[in-house]
Amino acid sequence: MGVLEVKNVSYYYSKDRMVVDDVSEIFERGKMYVILGPSGCGKTTLLSLLGGLDLPKAGQVLFEGQEVRKKELEEHRRSHISFVFQNYNLIDYMTPVENVELTARQEALPILEKLGLSREEAKRNVLKLSGGQQQRVAIARALASGNPVILADEPTGNLDEDMAKEITGIFQEAAKEYDKCVVIVSHSNEVAKQADVVLEMDHGKLNRVEAK
Repeated sequence: MGVLEVKNVSYYYSKDRMVVDDVSEIFERGKMYVILGPSGCGKTTLLSLLGGLDLPKAGQVLFEGQEVRKKELEEHRRSHISFVFQNYNLIDYMTPVENVELTARQEALPILEKLGLSREEAKRNVLKLSGGQQQRVAIARALASGNPVILADEPTGNLDEDMAKEITGIFQEAAKEYDKCVVIVSHSNEVAKQADVVLEMDHGKLNRVEAK
């Protein structure tokens, strides 16, 4: 049984435009999934449904076999899911350590150091860090939360190619070493090359196109 599952999930903004169309997939711990697709194909909407930011119009989202219902969305987001975004979503007047400590169930500094920040960098204002360093802080925050699922929306979109490869490698390490289920939405084939499972979103349909 996977940690997170969608069963025949559909979502639409108007009934003549199906954004997510009868999608079923199981997501397991210890694996990194990449969902590919162009803008507007429904991949970010699917990520939002997985993360409990909205409920499907039809079908079910399940965490460890139990359906996530409306009254449980807040608990699902708080205890099961960590989000990583393209624009980092850090508190800009805080240091990396302070940002991570906001949601941490583990000590912040060792995780930041493991992800490549020095002690000095971990205590600077986050705005004094590079984009790649800020994304490392965002990933550290997700890891320190202890939540089993990391959902990442275009997390390398603001980074150059070399840094994007490094950050994707950190997500892969999070899946393997921390036993996380990592689901990344991306339009980058380079990101997909490092995935355990590649899924493609096309006109609301989800297809598994590659697996290691």
